[in-house]
Amino acid sequence: MHPAWYYIACFMAAFLFVYTSVPFVRRLAIRLGFVDRPNHRKIHKQPVPLLGGVAMYFGFVLTGGLFGDAGRTFCGIAIGGLLIFAIGVVDDYYKAHGRDFKAWPKFVMQIVAAVILDLFGVNIDGVNLPFHHEYYTFPVWLSALATVLWVVAITNMINFLDGVDGLAAGLSAISATTLFFIALLKGQYAMAVLAVALMGSTTGFLRHNFYPARIFMGDAGATFLGYVLAAIAVDGAFKSATLVSLVVPVLALGVPILDTIWVIVRRFRENRPIYVADKGHTFHVLMKSGLSQIQTVAFLYLLGICFSLASIVVLLVAS
Repeated sequence: MHPAWYYIACFMAAFLFVYTSVPFVRRLAIRLGFVDRPNHRKIHKQPVPLLGGVAMYFGFVLTGGLFGDAGRTFCGIAIGGLLIFAIGVVDDYYKAHGRDFKAWPKFVMQIVAAVILDLFGVNIDGVNLPFHHEYYTFPVWLSALATVLWVVAITNMINFLDGVDGLAAGLSAISATTLFFIALLKGQYAMAVLAVALMGSTTGFLRHNFYPARIFMGDAGATFLGYVLAAIAVDGAFKSATLVSLVVPVLALGVPILDTIWVIVRRFRENRPIYVADKGHTFHVLMKSGLSQIQTVAFLYLLGICFSLASIVVLLVAS
C-alpha cells in the first residue's frame, strides 16, 4: 500500500500534464482542421477544436506507467486503450470533415481491445457464491464474454454522455474517484494508482472543457475514458466479488448506465435504431425542461456522486 502523498503526487502529475498540454493540443487541432462543427444535433453554435483526448491519453499512460506497476495489467490497458484512442481519432477526422464514420469498425476495434484486456489477465473471472463460501471460477469462454460485454458497454456509455460541456470528463472523474476508494478497500493498490492517474487526467482536462468549452475530447477521448474506467472496474471492483457486491461497479458508473438504459428503452418504444444518435439523452431532456448547461451538468454530477456513495456503502455492507 502506498502512502497518501504518493497518490497525491500521482494525481498532481497527471493533472498538470493534461492542464498544461491542452492549449498546445488545441492549437494543433485548429491547425489540422480537427474541429467539431455545429449541426442539428449539437448544442454548441461555433466550431470547437477536437483532439482533447490526446492530452488525456498521454497524461494517463505516462503517469500510470511512472507511478504504477508497469506490468502485465498496465500494458494490457495501455495497448487496448491505444487501439480505442486510434479508431476514435479516425472517427473524429471524419466528423471534422463533415462525414460519418461507419459504426462497425469502431465496434470491432472495441471488441479487439476488450479481448486484449482478457489476454493480459484483466477479466471477470468468477464470483463468490453466497452461503457456500466458495469461489466459482467462470469457464474461459464465460469469463471472456462477460469481460467483452462489460468493456464494450461502458466504453460506449461514456461516449454517449459526451454531449454537454464538461459532462463526460466530470462524471468520469467522479467514477474514477469512486473506483479509487473501492480499489483501496479491496486491496487492489495497482488499480488505485491507475484510478488516481485517470482522476488527474480528467480534472486537468475539465478546466478547459467546462462551459463554455474551449476544446472537446472527441470520440477518441470519450471512448478511451470509458475503456479505462471499465478496465479499472474489472480488475479493481469485480475481483473476488460476491453476488451482492457485483452491483458496486454498476453503481459507480450509475449515470452513464442509467442514461443508456433510458435511451435504449425510448428508442425501442419509438421503433428507432438504438445506434442512431439523437437529442433524447437525459441531459437533452433536462435542458429542454429549462435547465441551463451548467445546471444540467451540476445535477448529473450530484446524481453521479449519490450513485458513487451508494456503491461504497454496498461494498462496506457486503464485505
